[in-house]
Amino acid sequence: MYDALDRNLQHELLRLKRQGLYKVPERVIRGRAPDNRVYLEGFEGAFIRANSNDYLQLSQHPKLIAAAEQATATYGLGPGAVRFIDGTFSPHAALEKALAKFMNYPAACIFNSAYAANLSLISALQTPDTFWISDALNHNSLIRGLRMAGVQKDQKAIYLHGDLQDLEAKILNVSQKFKRICILTDGVFSMRGDVAPLASIQILAEHYSSQFEEGICVVVDDSHGIGAYGPLGQGTLAYTHTRSAIVVGTLGKALGVNGGFVLGSPTLIEFLKQKGDTYIYTNPISPAEAAAALAAVELLGQAAGQQSLLQLEHRRLQFRKGLSLESIPGPHPIVPILTRASKKSIRLVEYLFRQGILATALSFPVVPKNESCVRIQLHAGMSEADIAYMLEQINQFKN
Repeated sequence: MYDALDRNLQHELLRLKRQGLYKVPERVIRGRAPDNRVYLEGFEGAFIRANSNDYLQLSQHPKLIAAAEQATATYGLGPGAVRFIDGTFSPHAALEKALAKFMNYPAACIFNSAYAANLSLISALQTPDTFWISDALNHNSLIRGLRMAGVQKDQKAIYLHGDLQDLEAKILNVSQKFKRICILTDGVFSMRGDVAPLASIQILAEHYSSQFEEGICVVVDDSHGIGAYGPLGQGTLAYTHTRSAIVVGTLGKALGVNGGFVLGSPTLIEFLKQKGDTYIYTNPISPAEAAAALAAVELLGQAAGQQSLLQLEHRRLQFRKGLSLESIPGPHPIVPILTRASKKSIRLVEYLFRQGILATALSFPVVPKNESCVRIQLHAGMSEADIAYMLEQINQFKN
């Protein structure tokens, strides 16, 4: 019954393989070793996980696990409904207040992922009078958000990655028929580990804002930033001493759980709850996940959380200092090793796997042409000896 469809899909899969876009079979983690390494099904020994977004290793923290267990015992496993149909539990409301307070924003709204948050945010803000300007290397969720919101070609522009002159040119080129401009940018660019020049972007937005009836709004997706670096773990905005109108973040990376959130004014948050499709029509994260995320936010404000951030920064500095291969500079625990060729990236990843190190190869179109790389993601659970071992293996890699 599926023969015709399957034949067509097989052709598409072959096309992906020819283009080098076919993803390798998923590995299955079957357990964790005491030294923060992981065991994989079908393979001997434990692996250093240098491909994880769990930057502070909070997914394993006893306080988060205890909070999730207590919430499960109190509220059950799932929310049982969407938020406005009695799917809102005490941990959801408490988490939103804690996130807003931690990031010094008036209000917050949680979603079941940061991807879903971006889709809802862009869709809700889109009007015929809105013009969108997006960084060329923004995350797929922002790109897809514009497409799914029905933004037309004459309603958007893409500026060269991190290029303020090009961004300014794009602003100046916007027709006066538009009432509002929304500038979209990642805080930390996940494939490169570099940081958006948020302070300068905000200055440009404020300088030209009066030329448009509803002004210029800067939207920052700081999913890789919040919790991973910056003063107190407040991410790229704190690192760049900037404040943007709207911030998107995730609970599924440095905070160690699952879900996403938007920070902004109380009016914006209420608007999203009324107009955000992926908020209205999908279940929220479970009460247990919300309770665990709340524990993570609380930890960041305590000595233990700050110690984890300091440990992560020490490991980042150690790795950066000892790396002899070409990389893109950045203050974040994402460290890309530039190979410039996709086949070389694949060989390096395969070589590291044989040495017990998990890493990710990235090639065009995920990254720009001639910028193929192997992404190393450091985390606070890595020891000084782990970093030394990784450097030894990476630096001796031969083409």
